[in-house]
Amino acid sequence: MPGLGVGSGLSGERGLLEQEAGVDTEAADLLPFLKPGVRAELQAVAAQHVLALTGSDSGRALLAGQAELLRALAELAVAPAPAPSRDASRALVNLAADPGLHRQLLAADTELPARLLSCVLDPLWPWAEEAAAVLANLSRELAPCAALMEKLMVSETERLGLERLVDALCTPSYNVAAPLHYLGPLLSNLSQQAEVRAFLLDQDRCVVQRLLPLTQYPDSSVRRGGVVGTLRNCCFEHGLPVDLQYLPPDKQREPDADIRKMLIEAIMLLTATAPGRQQIRDQGAYLVLRELHNWEPEPDVRIACEKLIQVLIGDEPEVGMDNLLEVQVPEDVERQLQQLDRQEQLELAQELRDKGAPRT
Repeated sequence: MPGLGVGSGLSGERGLLEQEAGVDTEAADLLPFLKPGVRAELQAVAAQHVLALTGSDSGRALLAGQAELLRALAELAVAPAPAPSRDASRALVNLAADPGLHRQLLAADTELPARLLSCVLDPLWPWAEEAAAVLANLSRELAPCAALMEKLMVSETERLGLERLVDALCTPSYNVAAPLHYLGPLLSNLSQQAEVRAFLLDQDRCVVQRLLPLTQYPDSSVRRGGVVGTLRNCCFEHGLPVDLQYLPPDKQREPDADIRKMLIEAIMLLTATAPGRQQIRDQGAYLVLRELHNWEPEPDVRIACEKLIQVLIGDEPEVGMDNLLEVQVPEDVERQLQQLDRQEQLELAQELRDKGAPRT
């Protein structure tokens, strides 16, 4: 939105507003300036003040108890220009980043996910990235994620909302004003739902094949990591399309350590069944993983790599235990494994401390 010129009349009203809504004011005092019908420049000052409050724990706690203000903020976030929708959206991003506030946000406006989704899928909405970030934050929790999934899976006049979301993610020019990188983590969160994974793995839709090129998306680790997280979640389902194993010959190592670890975890999930393990072995994965392990500078990623290598080179489990995800582990064995895992974490922590220690 173009910047607003500040004349003498506006500056006088701005000063009055800032005096009334100072740093120590109650959040409720801002409410009248956020409601529809108020002059846009006054809404802008109020929205900026709310945005500043969301930057601190105490500010978010103050806003959490103001249901009417949260509702007004949500309405402002989806209001057309000249309303200060961007600052309102950014305030919602900060609020939604706090899991403790999800219940209050959704109680204040039950239609918030649906309205934000409409903004995200509108190729002309200038603040679609902020709207996507709010949804990505909200969908980290199971309840709002399930509620959003319901909105996406309901048939529309044209196509399923989920299909439109994938289109937006896979089309760089979908919205020229917003890159929509946060659709990556949003889809990753949604793929925790079995219904969404079924949609993504529907071979007639070929969604996985569309997502694969984005695992190498160079411009955003947020988008790239979200897509890798989506594929990792899809690996929980048996019968994953064979296309997942193919990558271009010029594939470079993933520069982000967290994403490298997610990729290893995805392959680990594919080794849950005997056919999956054999297929991974047949693709020469061991040699690739061995080289990765020799190069890997991050201890936790290297440990994940070691675990996968052990699965690939280890003996096959006895009959009846072919699916590792379905094996029932005895309680005493589980306790031993947990103890080993804790020991491994302590060793990892010590290695990280040694790595960061100054050289003598």
